Amino acid sequence: MLSRFKLWQSLIIINNTRQTMFSIAKKSLNDLIFDNQTLKCLPIDHVEENYVRTVKNACYSLVNPTPLDNPRLVCYSSDALRLLDLNSDSIDDDDYFINCFAGNTLIPGSQPAAHCYCGHQFGVFAGQLGDGAAIYLGEVINSRQERWELQLKGAGPTPFSRDADGRKVLRSSLREFLCSEAMHNLGIPTTRAATCIVSDTKIVRDQFYDGHQKLEPCAVISRIAPAFLRFGSFEIFRKLDPSSGCCGPSVGNRELLQTMIDFTIKSYFPNIFSSSESPVEKYKSFFCDVVKRTAKLVARWQAFGFVHGVLNTDNMSILGLTIDYGPFGFLDRFDPDHISNTSDPDGRYSFKKQPEICLWNLLKFAEVLDSLVPFAELKTIVKDSYYKTFSNEYIDLMRKKLGLFKKITENLNDEEILSDKKLIEKYLETLDLVGGDYTNCFRNLNILIIPGLDGHENSMEQLQNKLMEQSSSFEEAKTFYKRFLHSPMVYMNVILLQNFQNHSDNENVISMLQKLERYKHLNEIDEHEYLEQCRKNWNEWISAYIKRIEFETKEFSDKDDLIKYDNERRALMNSVNPRYVLRNHLAQKAIEKAEQENFDEARRLLHALEKPFNENPDFDDYTERPTSSMCTLRVSCSS
Repeated sequence: MLSRFKLWQSLIIINNTRQTMFSIAKKSLNDLIFDNQTLKCLPIDHVEENYVRTVKNACYSLVNPTPLDNPRLVCYSSDALRLLDLNSDSIDDDDYFINCFAGNTLIPGSQPAAHCYCGHQFGVFAGQLGDGAAIYLGEVINSRQERWELQLKGAGPTPFSRDADGRKVLRSSLREFLCSEAMHNLGIPTTRAATCIVSDTKIVRDQFYDGHQKLEPCAVISRIAPAFLRFGSFEIFRKLDPSSGCCGPSVGNRELLQTMIDFTIKSYFPNIFSSSESPVEKYKSFFCDVVKRTAKLVARWQAFGFVHGVLNTDNMSILGLTIDYGPFGFLDRFDPDHISNTSDPDGRYSFKKQPEICLWNLLKFAEVLDSLVPFAELKTIVKDSYYKTFSNEYIDLMRKKLGLFKKITENLNDEEILSDKKLIEKYLETLDLVGGDYTNCFRNLNILIIPGLDGHENSMEQLQNKLMEQSSSFEEAKTFYKRFLHSPMVYMNVILLQNFQNHSDNENVISMLQKLERYKHLNEIDEHEYLEQCRKNWNEWISAYIKRIEFETKEFSDKDDLIKYDNERRALMNSVNPRYVLRNHLAQKAIEKAEQENFDEARRLLHALEKPFNENPDFDDYTERPTSSMCTLRVSCSS
C-alpha cells in the first residue's frame, strides 16, 4: 500500500501532467495563424448591432457567437483537426478547447462573422437567406501553407436568422458531423467537421412539422473547408423574381459582383487567375470549372448511393464540395425514386433527380453572371460540359465498383458482351426489381472468383446466395410497394396520365405506375414464385457479368496471370465498394444514446466510418441489412 506521502506525490505528478497537457492544447489554439483574407477583400456590413435585417451591398456581417450552458464534447475528428495543425490528444477534458469550439470563448486571431447569401428553395427564389446559424471564425494558415476556413454551426443568432434562433439541436448536429467525415473517407468532396459539442441549453423544435414540439439540447459543430462560398453567394445580385416577388439585397451592384468573382478566382482557382486570358475568358473558364466540379461531385453521390435531400442553390458549393448536411440519406434498399427528405413530398430532390437538379442550379448560377458574360455563352458551357463530365466520372466509378478494367463504350458485335453503360443499367434494374441493399450487394460482388480459376463454380453459387440474402423478402417487397397505394402523388400522376396525353412519357408518372403494377403482381403470386423470380433476375445479370469478365481475360493463357488479375480486380472493388456507410438507423442509434449522455456509440460509429473500406469484425453489426422499419426512418429539414 502506498504511503500518504507517495500517494500525495503521485497526485501532484498526475495533476501537473494534466495541467501541462491543458497548456499544450491551449497553446496550440492560441498559436493558430489566422489570415481572414475574405473579410479583408470583400465588403463588411457597416451595421455592428446583431438584429435581423436586410444586408445591402455587403458579403458579411460581424457577429459574435452566443455562449452555451455547460458545453461537453460528444466526439471529434483527429483527421479534421490536423488540417488546423491541432493535436487531438487530451481534448476530452480540456475546458478551454471545448469552450472555444462551443463559441463561448473566442480563439485569438478569429474574427466572427456571418455570410450573406440568397437561394432558390425548392425551385423558387427566396431572396436573402444567409448564415442564420453558422458563424465564420476566420481562415487558418497551417504549416503546409494551406488555407482553411473555420466555422461554428449552431452558434447563435445572426442578422440572417430571420425568425429562427440560430441554434442547432444535437440530432441534426451529430448527423452532419458523422456524415461530413464519412463522405471524406469515402472519397467524396465535402466540407469537414472537426468537433460536435452538446450543451445544457435547450430549445423547442417540431421535428416533423406536425405540431409535436419538444425541448431538445443545443449543439455546435465546427466545420472546415477551403471556403463556404455557394451558388447563392452570388445570388445577392439577382433581379426581381416575378414569381416570388423577391430580389437580392445587392441587386444591380455589378461592381461588387465583379469584385466577388475576381476574389473567388484569385483565391480558389489560381490556375485560371495566373493564365493570360482576358477577364471575360477567365470568367468563362471559372464557370466551366464550377460546372465540371459539380458534375463530378453528383456522379460520386450517385455511385455511392448518397441522397443530399435539399439541393437548393444556397446548398451548392462553388468548389464542388458536399455542403450543408440536413435531411440526407444513404440508400438502403435500392430505389431510384428514393426521397430522403420528408419535406419534399413531390420528390424534387429524389436520388435519381440529383444530376438534373444540379444542372438546373448551375443555370441559375449562370443567370446572375449575365452582366459579366452573356447567359447564352454560359448555357452553352453547361450543355457542352455537364453531362459529358458527369457520365465519364459516373461510368468510370461504376466500372471500378464492378471490378472491370477495360472500357467498353458501345456494345460489341458479340451481343452477349455488354458495354459499361448497359451492364451498369442492367445491374441497377436487377437491384431495383429484387429490392437489393445498395451498399451490401456491391460489396458482395468480391465473392466471385473469375472463370478459369479453382473455385469459380462454387463462388458463383455463394455470390448468388449472398445477393439473395441482401434482397427484399416477399413481405418486405409487398410492404414497400403497398405504400404507393396511399400516396397523393400517385393519384395525381394517374389523373395526369388519364387526362393529358403529353404526360404519358413523364418519368415520374411511368415510375409510379410501375410501382403500382409491381404491387399488383406481388398480390398475384406466392412467396416461392417471388423468390424464384429474384433468383432468376440475379442469375441473368451474373451471367452477363461473367461474360464481360471472360472478355477481359480472354488473352490470359497463364494461370498466374489470371490469379494476378483476380487479386487486382478484388482489390479495386474493395477500394470503391464500402463496407460501412452512415445509414439512418445507425445515426439514430448514436443520437439516442448521445441524448442520454452516452457518447460511446457515436465515437464507435465514427471509428468505423473513418475506414469504410476495411473489414473489421468489431463492426459487423453495421453491415447488417436493415429491416423495413429501419429503412423507413423519417428525416426532415428540422434542425
